[in-house]
Amino acid sequence: MPKKERACKECGRIYSNQEVCIYCNAPTSPDWLGYVRIIDPEKSEIAQKLGIGAKGKFALRIK
Repeated sequence: MPKKERACKECGRIYSNQEVCIYCNAPTSPDWLGYVRIIDPEKSEIAQKLGIGAKGKFALRIK
C-alpha cells in the first residue's frame, strides 16, 4: 500500500514520502486538508494572500 502524502507543519509543502521537510527541516504530518498548487508565486494573488513565495503543492490546513 502506498504511503499517504504528508504536509510540512511549518511551510505546508506536500511530500509523497518525507518525514521531514527538505526546505525548513520541520516534521511533516499525514493529517491535512485541501491543497493549492502554485505555479508562479510572484504573479499569484492566492500565493501572496497565503504567504507562499515558492512553486509547488501546499496544504491549506494541517492538523
